[in-house]
Amino acid sequence: MQNKTTNPSRLASIFLALGTLTRRTLGRSALACLGGLALSAACSAATVQWPQAGKPVRLIVPFPAGSGSDTLARMLAQTVSQQTGASVIVENKPGASTIIGAETVAHSAPDGNTLLYTIVVTHTQNPHLYKKLPYDPFKDFTPIEQFVRSATILEANKNAPFNTTHEMIAYAKAHPGKLNFGSYSIGSTSHLNGEILKRAAHIDIVHVPYKGTADASRALLAGEVQIYFDGTATAVENFRAGKVKLLGTATPHRLKVLPKLQTFDEQGIKGLDIVGWQGLFGPGNMPPALAERIATVFRKALETPAVIKFVEANGNEVSGAGPKAFNDIVHQDYVRWGKVIEQAHITLD
Repeated sequence: MQNKTTNPSRLASIFLALGTLTRRTLGRSALACLGGLALSAACSAATVQWPQAGKPVRLIVPFPAGSGSDTLARMLAQTVSQQTGASVIVENKPGASTIIGAETVAHSAPDGNTLLYTIVVTHTQNPHLYKKLPYDPFKDFTPIEQFVRSATILEANKNAPFNTTHEMIAYAKAHPGKLNFGSYSIGSTSHLNGEILKRAAHIDIVHVPYKGTADASRALLAGEVQIYFDGTATAVENFRAGKVKLLGTATPHRLKVLPKLQTFDEQGIKGLDIVGWQGLFGPGNMPPALAERIATVFRKALETPAVIKFVEANGNEVSGAGPKAFNDIVHQDYVRWGKVIEQAHITLD
């Protein structure tokens, strides 16, 4: 004999009645929150209040005021302030290859009021370059949003005895140890790309590090070094002024600002396709819904015409990848740069 409380027909009637009641008593947004984990997370983020009323947001920038990264950080901070009415304050904490600024955020509360605006070096290169860091690149940070994908371009001095990458490689093989390549610091992306080029092309070229991008660019123009992996904005500016030759882009695809310049992959040189980036991090253990909310607010600022124009004018690309996608990017680049640094035997300790 079947128990009345487990009668299938009766259960079906009960669930039908509950469904009707639910549709009558819940609004569309509430029903959406019941539609699976993804929708539930989105609804949770939508209910998080950020920025918090009366609490200023500190945006830590580990670079000097006036640098390219600082300029974009200030544009985004100002736009977020205008869009939300909150106070977003940029604090410059330069030095020690972004370590000083990163440490400040790593030791802050995960409440969204202290954030880090930084570049690829902090989380994917420094951990391999330094035996001891005052932060863990993963445990102490929450990836929030990748703002920009950036690139480096291989420049040559305008008087260099070659005009293409393959001519440069042939020259280097004919004159081993005689060709210098500059970088804006030991262990920087410009240095690491030079090391990849050395191995990929089987050439003997000499690394000459400088203290910053300005000094490295000056050295190239003066002929102290013959080649240099420079940032896109400076490379394009110098090329248009007739001061340098451009040999190739260290990117997966051609740049919009230089559509005729081939990537190194197109030229048959593999490995020079790890793009740089600028992005936003919070302290570790930040609630996922809060990270999503902050990403949504900054993405709205990132997508304004003025910001897009500034990013593209500097030869970069707007990204907007959120917490999960950005987290995957950080982990992938951590592994790739780690292999490059290990193979080149580079250490800064």
